[in-house]
This record gives sequence, C-alpha cells and structure tokens, in this order.
Amino acid sequence: MSIETAAPVPRRTDSLNDVRAVIPAACYQRSASRAVWALLQAFVLYAGALAALVLTDRWWALLLLWLVAGLGVAGLFVLGHDASHGALFESRRVNRLVAQVCMAPSAHVETAWDLGHNRIHHGYTTREGFDFVWHPVTIQAYRAMGRLARTRHRLEWSAIGSGAYYLRVVWWEKMWRFSAPGKRHRAIVRDKAVLGSAMVVVVGAAAAIGALGGGWTAAVWLPFKLFVVPLLVFTQIIGWTVYLHHVSTDIRWWTRRGWTQFKGQMESTTNIAIPALFNRLWMHNIFVHVPHHVDARIPFHQLPAAAAAITAAYPHTVHSSRLSIAGYLRTTRACKLYDFEAGRWLAYSAARG
Repeated sequence: MSIETAAPVPRRTDSLNDVRAVIPAACYQRSASRAVWALLQAFVLYAGALAALVLTDRWWALLLLWLVAGLGVAGLFVLGHDASHGALFESRRVNRLVAQVCMAPSAHVETAWDLGHNRIHHGYTTREGFDFVWHPVTIQAYRAMGRLARTRHRLEWSAIGSGAYYLRVVWWEKMWRFSAPGKRHRAIVRDKAVLGSAMVVVVGAAAAIGALGGGWTAAVWLPFKLFVVPLLVFTQIIGWTVYLHHVSTDIRWWTRRGWTQFKGQMESTTNIAIPALFNRLWMHNIFVHVPHHVDARIPFHQLPAAAAAITAAYPHTVHSSRLSIAGYLRTTRACKLYDFEAGRWLAYSAARG
C-alpha cells in the first residue's frame, strides 16, 4: 500500500514567521556580481540620457529623453532602495554608501528614507494612523476639509496625481521637512546638509557651463532640463509605482486593533506582472512586491522565486495581477475614501449628503 505525502502546509495562517519559513534559503543569497552589473547598467542608462540632453534642444527629442532620464533616476532609486534595506551586498557599509549614491539623483536623503520607509512604512504597512504612504481619508475627514484641501485631494488621488502626492507627502513632508526625534536627528540633519550641498554644487556647475555657452537663459535652462524635469518625471513614476503596490479595491487598510504583521505584509500589497524590458532595464523586480514586504532582505534578483514559494503556500491570500491601464483607471475612480471599520474603499459620492 502506498502512502501519499501531502505538500507541507504552514502551521498557522496569521504568522509572518510561517510565511518566511516557506521561502527557500537560496532566495536570501546575495550576488555581488548581479548587484554590480545592475548598478553599472543603471548608471549608464542615466548618464547616457543626460549626455543626450546636453546635446539637443529639439522638442520631440527632449520629451523622449526626459522620459528616459526619469526612468534612469527611477532605476537608480530602486537599487538604492534595495541597498538601504541591506539587500544588495553583504557589507552594511557598502549597502549604505550605494544607497546614498543611487538616491542622490532623486534628491532622497537615505537616513530619512530609512526611517520613513524602512521602519515606518514596512513596519506598519496599511495600519491606520501609522503608515503614511497613500494613507486614505475617511468620509468624515473629507467632509471636514476646506475647498482647497478637497481640490488637492482630488488631484493627488486622480489618475494623473500620483507624482504630486509623492512629491508633497513622501518627498517633502516626510523626508526633507520632517524633523526626526531622538538619536536619528543628528544623522538625518547631517545627511540633508551633505546632499543639499552636493545638489547646489552640481546645479551651480551646470548653470555656470550654460552661462559660458549661452548667457543667463542657458544658465537657467541647462540645469532645468538636466535635473529638474527628470526629477519631476521620476516622482510621477515612483508615485504611480507605490500607488499600484498598495491601492486597489481588493487591498485593505486596517484599523489599529485589527492590524497584524501578516495582514499588513501579505494582504495589503500585490505582485504585478509588467513588461519584461521595462522590468529588466529599470524596475528590477520591484513590482514583485509581496515577498519584498514579507522580508525586505531578499535581493531583487531572488524576488520571483520567493514570490512563487509564497504564492504556492498561500494561494488564496497573495494578490497577483497583470499591469493594466484600464484596471488602473478603474482603481483611481473607485478608491478615493476609506471606511476602516467596514474595510472597503469608497468613491467621493459616499461623502455627499
């Protein structure tokens, strides 16, 4: 008589440690060569776009190159984000140095990012009053807003508003403007000063080069087209990316008492299949987001294997989809306000009356 062996099943369905237990050990193996190659690719793509921008002012070429440069900033940022999590190299010091360098084109302060993103967003993903990234407002909060605040909310939560939201909330309020308390304060202030000084030097050098070649108009135009526009394109790309990761009609936010690590990391993000070339050149598997939230130490090149293992063990929990513009537009129409007690998204019409 043969005995069939059932596939292993996690002992519990509400423990993040049980989820991590199904991830193969190989998924934690970092590869310095893979990381270095990805970094070289990212720097070449970004530097190539900047060099091309220096050489042309044709409007159609600028539009294309600004997109490529913005994607270049995003590619560097994604790798810097992984390094900030300690997922690229074995050395903590190397990871931090790489994170600082890769985040510089997007004007992100790594120590402030570590606090806001690594500690708060990852520590309390989609928990009411804790996670600030795309935190929804209730009907009552929306009704209490003034006309200007409502207009801003409608813009930032529209199909084209993700960049404006990211720039204001994440980049400005929670990083540059935020004054961190406690022992982190001095390090963040120092790094803001260092990065800010470096940005002034780079922009000033570009302005000086422009002035030598074409007077004061070129002094303004050269740094604007090289750094300002690509930064704005980047914020649109990264804001849209984060929105897709955590906002959908089937992705819940949780009350303080109802939230758990399992719910936040497993049920409140998603894996999205995107075009292979787009992923290969710039996104570095960042859209394979569930395993990244389950354990941020997993290197970018191991995320697909980790996602497969998690999905096999929790097929009814993991959200997976394919990138769809139509689906994105449906989400931006439906996900405006939130009922935390009922656990569902609402349209603006729910606030009428």
